[in-house]
Amino acid sequence: MGSLSKAFSSTLGRKLIMGLTGLFLSLFLVIHLIGNLQLFKDDGGKAFNEYSYFMTHFLPIKIVSYILYISIILHAVYALIITARNKKARTIQYAQYNGAANSTWSSRNMGILGTVILLFLVIHMKTFWAEYHWGGLPYVQYEMSLENPNVVTVTQLPFEGKELVHAEYVNVQNKTEVVVAKDLYFVVKDAFSNVWYVILYVFSMIVLGFHLYHGFQSGFQTLGFDHVKYKPIIDFAGLWVFSIIIPAIFAAMPIYMYFAQ
Repeated sequence: MGSLSKAFSSTLGRKLIMGLTGLFLSLFLVIHLIGNLQLFKDDGGKAFNEYSYFMTHFLPIKIVSYILYISIILHAVYALIITARNKKARTIQYAQYNGAANSTWSSRNMGILGTVILLFLVIHMKTFWAEYHWGGLPYVQYEMSLENPNVVTVTQLPFEGKELVHAEYVNVQNKTEVVVAKDLYFVVKDAFSNVWYVILYVFSMIVLGFHLYHGFQSGFQTLGFDHVKYKPIIDFAGLWVFSIIIPAIFAAMPIYMYFAQ
């Protein structure tokens, strides 16, 4: 146990934890993005609210979510440790140093970029995650015709002192499928009606793009995947998929919802 603790507290061990947690968080971004794409559906939030219920009640997903929380904490803590030790190790001040010639802007500012993302995560989780679990959200009812499922009737259910429960059933008499769900879509829509929150969200996604530009490639390099055979694929995915496409789609969500209201 002592040798294991010593290994993970070494410079290489700390970088290994940073790489593993960073790549796991990158993978989660893809899953999170797929789920959040439901916001673009014109169904009154039905698909998104069903996705939210699934993500918080399906046991394997709940287990993964706890790993996610631990990964965020470990990634942030070890980032602070590595940054502090790197600064302490720089006892020699060079008269001339051209940082741009030796590294990218993203790699030189990972601490700042990571801090902004961490602050955004705190705000983001308070606004949505905490509200969904403990905020006393309203419920909404969706009725879909069995003959034409694309026709959705949305009814806000008033709070009458007793919290409702998620339900899905078929109303044989009306020939409709009924879904009763906690309305997280209402909270998202309300948040994205605030122009300042939209600006914060879009800015944070730009910061995330720069952070991933260096972090994604660095994570694979730490794990030893820097062979010439794999590097072009990793560099392509790091730049186009994780640094540009994923942050751009995330940023498009609040913009779309802001102007759609």
